[in-house]
Amino acid sequence: MTRIAVIGGGRIGEALIAGLVEAGFAPKDLVVAEKSPTRAAEIAKEFGVATRSIADSVEGADVIVVAVKPSDVDAVVTQIAAGEIDGEQEQIIVSLAAGIPTSRFEPKLPAGMAVVRVMPNTPMLVGEAMSVMSPGRHARPEHLDVVRKILGTVGKVAEVPESQIDAVTAVSGSGPAYFFLVAEAMIDAAVGLGLTRATATELVNQTMTGAAAMLDRSGETPTELRAAVTSPGGTTAAAVSELERNGLRAAFLDALDAAKKRSVDLGRAHE
Repeated sequence: MTRIAVIGGGRIGEALIAGLVEAGFAPKDLVVAEKSPTRAAEIAKEFGVATRSIADSVEGADVIVVAVKPSDVDAVVTQIAAGEIDGEQEQIIVSLAAGIPTSRFEPKLPAGMAVVRVMPNTPMLVGEAMSVMSPGRHARPEHLDVVRKILGTVGKVAEVPESQIDAVTAVSGSGPAYFFLVAEAMIDAAVGLGLTRATATELVNQTMTGAAAMLDRSGETPTELRAAVTSPGGTTAAAVSELERNGLRAAFLDALDAAKKRSVDLGRAHE
């Protein structure tokens, strides 16, 4: 049985706990450390998990998930290192803190302790995350298997070298905002065509949900799916032609490149 300590009871920490409980992890094997007593009490009541200090939480934990703001990481790691960490136990640190490299953790922890960096995204809140993990120097395949099982309770999981995590941040980490922006723009355009905002919102939301389901389940590529709905000389072809004419692809290329560069800058600031 895997004992898991979640450090940080914010939205992402809570979403992970919810996913673990729903997947069948026993609440008695979960513990959360949250600095706000009110927030800690809410999580304990909702999920039946224990709430403790950071130092007490790490004692006996197989996996320690750090789900705090980047600015809080140093203080949290110091408290983790001060806890009763068992040098004989294969403990794993899983960092969900944006922009913090594994090299920031490793020197402050017992020698050889496995650290796995994860870039999640906000669909974790509805159990549909795209979480991407990158192993630190001491993380072995069996450690990654454990982390993959945990993250799999709240969505899908992929693995990349840590050198690619900034690109991942630009694509899936920030990605939900791009889709929300497209939805927002489509709703506004639909209102401009004379639909009510309520009707426009319903049409766009369900269209995006259905399209995402087709991408996920059909086995076809985005190009194939687009071609299937784009009849020559039809309405969709007219719309797609305008999007291409207005530089949609170039805009996304520039946007993701800007996000990656910003991720690199933020990572350097946290070194």
